[in-house]
Amino acid sequence: MDFHQSVPKPPDDRANHQADPQANHQANYQDYRHSINRVADRLAKNIERDTLVAQSITRLRNYLQVDRALLYYFYSQWRGQVTLESLSTEEFSILGSTGADDCFNDEYAELYLAGRVRAMANIEVEPIHPCHQEFLRGIQVKANLVVPVLTKKGLWGLLVAHHCRSTHFWTNDEIVLMQEIAKTLAEAPSICQS
Repeated sequence: MDFHQSVPKPPDDRANHQADPQANHQANYQDYRHSINRVADRLAKNIERDTLVAQSITRLRNYLQVDRALLYYFYSQWRGQVTLESLSTEEFSILGSTGADDCFNDEYAELYLAGRVRAMANIEVEPIHPCHQEFLRGIQVKANLVVPVLTKKGLWGLLVAHHCRSTHFWTNDEIVLMQEIAKTLAEAPSICQS
């Protein structure tokens, strides 16, 4: 007996697809719809998140009467950028800025992961790294308030308020408000699940 004749050949999928193009079309259509639905869901969550953050930083800027309020979002290990901002005037825009990533190292990250709030009334007299001070000068900051947005997954971003025209002593009420907004953002489903 010839061995090759006794082994059944596997079915040829091409023959099945050619035999029933309607079924193949239906399967492709279902895959396409599933992919489109996933993209639409992700876009809806992103829009919901961005709307929440934009409204929060606008309210924050108005309440604090600062020149700039922003969200610095971390897209990878201590690398991020300004993704949303609210401004007193367009001249203060830093949207898309990646910040001084070389200055933001593991030491700073650990402090913010622990909940650190950094309130600087005058960047010229604060004991900060020269790299950080030069960066702040470059974006016209005179006074700086930074609060971490901490989710269960870790440091999601930094909520930041800047006075660009004058120095400013940050009050306890201002700091508490920033912390409350950061906590609200961190607990929002569109953020904590991202």
